[in-house]
Amino acid sequence: MASKAAPFMILAGVGLWLCAAPAGAHDAIGVYKNWGAFSDPSPLHCFAIAQPVQSGGSSRWRPFASVASWPSQSVRNQLHIRLSRTRDPRARVTLSVGERRFELVAGRADAWAPDARTDAAIVAAMRSGRSMSVETLANSGGPFADVYALGGAATAIDAAALACVRAHS
Repeated sequence: MASKAAPFMILAGVGLWLCAAPAGAHDAIGVYKNWGAFSDPSPLHCFAIAQPVQSGGSSRWRPFASVASWPSQSVRNQLHIRLSRTRDPRARVTLSVGERRFELVAGRADAWAPDARTDAAIVAAMRSGRSMSVETLANSGGPFADVYALGGAATAIDAAALACVRAHS
């Protein structure tokens, strides 16, 4: 039985992360199970975001997965992952959704799809998946994974994209 406090806890957790983020004001669009949808006015972008349900370790930052749209740059549904740990720069970063595997491009603690086509394939897989994981090797050499529940992801992604379309028109 799901807790009635679960949506509040997710919103509170995401809200705390957003308060700690260096960017400007975030406007809440809604919370959809494990995912929240938000917008930022300047520059206009809208995003769905979630924290991992299982994290590969502790760090000085909060890990997250987000899917954002940036209307002024004609970017829609762009994936961004903040890893829970600093990764080994030689290690691959792999995102898994069900049976699908995607190799991501990565910096020290962030990862993205290599192109818009892969972003679209990842979002399509997220829409029908139950969970996704991001796996790599830590700077220390040990493997780690961050796991995300995908309940509410499709609705949050759609709500964020729609908010940007409305705000941009």
